[in-house]
Amino acid sequence: MSRIFSAFISILLVGAFVSCEDEYIPKPRGYNRIEFPEKSYITYDSIYPFTFQYPAYAKVLPYQGSDGPHPYWLNIYFPKLKATLHLSYLGIESENELIKMIEDSRRLVFKHTVKAEEIIENYLDKPGKYGIVYELTGSTASALQFYITDSTQHFLRGSLYFNVATNPDSVAPVINFINKDVERFLESLSWKLK
Repeated sequence: MSRIFSAFISILLVGAFVSCEDEYIPKPRGYNRIEFPEKSYITYDSIYPFTFQYPAYAKVLPYQGSDGPHPYWLNIYFPKLKATLHLSYLGIESENELIKMIEDSRRLVFKHTVKAEEIIENYLDKPGKYGIVYELTGSTASALQFYITDSTQHFLRGSLYFNVATNPDSVAPVINFINKDVERFLESLSWKLK
């Protein structure tokens, strides 16, 4: 009887060790690795009433929307990162018009409140350049928006959108990478006299 009992215990112990090795543990979903290009910049100086620097791995394209011509609107397209920075320029004719442009810009940002976890406002205040950079966190369509103005003649609004469906966790490294390009854009932006 003790032999049978010893054999039974041995089988149970071997079974316990073997079953531990076969235990299935699901792995979390992963994302593709993103190879970021090296940072280098090109100065854009054309017929537009402003100049700026943009990344060498991006393309500056004229705006082509269905809402008619806008002569000084541009898109900075990041093909490998599947993102576009939309730029809308307007000339300022009066103080009331500037106030309306700022309010319109703010309204467009806060349309994302439904999906945004947080909207962070970073104020710009440099000689000849004033504005706000809005960082939007959460499952928003746009992760970054801004406006910049000299408060007398020039007003420029920007918004970053991805050309694919996004998940905040998967695009966070790309947003951080492009944020540096937007910082460079804003630092290098220079207004032309009218």
